[in-house]
Amino acid sequence: MASKKINFEPPFHLTKRTDIPSWKAWLIRGVAIVVAFLFSGIVSTILTKGEFGGFFENVFLGAFGTERRALNLFQAWAMLLLIGIALVPAFKMKFWNIGAEGQTLVGALASVFMIKELGGKIPDGGLIVMMLLASIIVGAIWGVLPAIFKAIWNTNETLFTLMMNYIAIQLVLFAINIWAPNGSGAIGVLKNGSFTGAFGVNYVINIVLVTIVTVILFVYIRYSKHGYELTVVGESVNTAKYIGVNVRKVIIRTMILSGALCGLAGWFLVGGSPTPTINSNLVAGRGFTAILVAWLGQLNPFIMMGTAFLVVFFQAGSAQVATTYQIGDSSAFSGLIIGIFFIIVIAAEFLVNYNIVFKTRRKKAEAVKKTTPEKAEEKIITEEQFEEELESIGTRYFERTIAKSENFEANDTFTPQKEETSSEYALEETNTEEKEDK
Repeated sequence: MASKKINFEPPFHLTKRTDIPSWKAWLIRGVAIVVAFLFSGIVSTILTKGEFGGFFENVFLGAFGTERRALNLFQAWAMLLLIGIALVPAFKMKFWNIGAEGQTLVGALASVFMIKELGGKIPDGGLIVMMLLASIIVGAIWGVLPAIFKAIWNTNETLFTLMMNYIAIQLVLFAINIWAPNGSGAIGVLKNGSFTGAFGVNYVINIVLVTIVTVILFVYIRYSKHGYELTVVGESVNTAKYIGVNVRKVIIRTMILSGALCGLAGWFLVGGSPTPTINSNLVAGRGFTAILVAWLGQLNPFIMMGTAFLVVFFQAGSAQVATTYQIGDSSAFSGLIIGIFFIIVIAAEFLVNYNIVFKTRRKKAEAVKKTTPEKAEEKIITEEQFEEELESIGTRYFERTIAKSENFEANDTFTPQKEETSSEYALEETNTEEKEDK
């Protein structure tokens, strides 16, 4: 038995937004943040069985409850922002650098190596400079390796950079096993190499320097020749080649910059801390969270300052909620709340980029009426009516034809003749032939 085909038409369709006003786009994002905040509070209230207002109170206490918490919050913001802007040049070039975690970690490892080798042997100022140079160089090398393979052999940069994260972790574990006394697996707090106490307040120098780096990177991408070239390569490799851009050179140069910035973040994590040390979890997933920050910030360093702040604010706040209500593993609860929050915020980007048009029944009926031609009603007539109609059409046609003829006079009349019989027609044809013979 043949199956009947069912044509299903959804009650709506999507259209790409191309001219949405900037204020409207940011209004949608602002509403999404408020909705996400409220929904996170509802989920937290259900899980903790606490008061709805208690969630918001604890979130703000966890972020700004004390001076120390506020400083820790801005330190976490600076580190996440720095790793995020390190990804911007690569992402602008459509080079999917997923290795920021490893590039930052090897940068931190280079700083610790300098402390272990030169700590106490040279002045602290010289040691800090050596740590900085080592972190930037090693981070750049870790970033440029996948770029070279991509530029020459067109390897998959996503897998390459992702695998190098695991190599970096194992490299750190190997170094700790060498440095750690009695195989304890931890090197403890290092005595030298910390510069966080500048201006008498911890982390201030980190926050100031990261802000300066953010401004410099924005200017570099927006107004420099190199920034223009990497943007062109990201838009179209063929176009870049056509206008004379050396694509291989741009890929390698951009990943050197990206890796160097990650190495700089590693330097801050070690030297910018009052307790410089290293372990395999020192970066704490910031290399992956920075991808979220970069895309939510539309690869704009200034917008990323806000998205990075939202992330660390919710991390600190949700951890405080877990502690207050004694949930247990605060990191698991924090991850759940952050995930819910940013799913809603990311979903709002869909409304910014696309418009949902619903079809009402009336519009659907009008559309069907326009696309479906109406069938003419069939009229059944008799044979006599058909002959009369045909004779009427013929009469009107000959009247129009003769009226246009030059030999037709106004007083002449036209009388339709009946069909000649076959004998009359034959006689007329014979007379015509005799005239032609004469």
